[in-house]
Amino acid sequence: MKLTWKHGAAAIAAIAIATTAVAQQRLFFGIATGGTGGTYYPLGGMLAQLISNKATVDGKKISATAEAAGASVGNAQLLGKKEIESAFVAADILDAAYKGSGQFAAAPLKNLRALGALYPETVQLITRADTGINSVKDLKGKSISSGSPGSGQYQLLTDLLKVHGMTRADVKEDLSSFTQAVDKIKDGNLHATLITAGVPTAAVTDFAQSHALKVIPLSGPEIVELQKQQPFYASVPLPANTYKGQTAAVPTLAVMAVWTTHDGVPDNVAYEVTKALYENVAIMGQVHVQGKNITLATATAVGNAPIHPGALKYFKEKGIVK
Repeated sequence: MKLTWKHGAAAIAAIAIATTAVAQQRLFFGIATGGTGGTYYPLGGMLAQLISNKATVDGKKISATAEAAGASVGNAQLLGKKEIESAFVAADILDAAYKGSGQFAAAPLKNLRALGALYPETVQLITRADTGINSVKDLKGKSISSGSPGSGQYQLLTDLLKVHGMTRADVKEDLSSFTQAVDKIKDGNLHATLITAGVPTAAVTDFAQSHALKVIPLSGPEIVELQKQQPFYASVPLPANTYKGQTAAVPTLAVMAVWTTHDGVPDNVAYEVTKALYENVAIMGQVHVQGKNITLATATAVGNAPIHPGALKYFKEKGIVK
């Protein structure tokens, strides 16, 4: 039988109705992560899969998607505008955004809420072994990338230079992403880059496979002074052999990554997505080694921002909050 336009139009209408019906059975939940060369991106992708496979609210499946984004500052701003349901944000940036300090002094984001602490992000100041850069002070007159102005390490570079007696005017600044910065260092078009991410970081691993890597130590009285100003940064070692050719541990800093949302997300949705994560952390560890550091034991280490009531309900059920 020949299919007439009338039959075709009816079929299209039926498909549209069926598609709408399926969509109405789902709740959509976005997760803003970071660049593809960092740690936010792969862990965010797996988290979205976990939520989509395991979380339901009132009979509706929660359909989650992970989106590559600008990083901590940009992610906090997205949440402040309620343009996405959740995002990964470094603890120091979350604190500054909620309190209205630093880059957020003009407009505090009081609607931010924490879903739970994730894992420590390690600060990595990297260069090629042949640049002659051995300390932060050696960066004077050199080119360095701190990532976009929407990243946590953008603020960190300001603070690092300040405690070492310098300003951003003392360096030649580049605003490349992790992957772009590493490629420029490979080609000799950039001296160094500052990266804050879970280790091993994909972009740094790639660099070390083909070039001699140097990780600049971050320790001493200047770093102690920085920690007075930025108490969310803890002193940690970058373990030996994290990267090819890096045979000794390097003293550096780390800050906690926090899964963050806003007060417009319903309590039952926040409860279900939080449960989906913390009851399946073993799966997160299969995607990236830092996923193994996501645990209920540190879930509430989110700083001064309030924990979302939905997440708080889950933590009370698990006995980690009274």
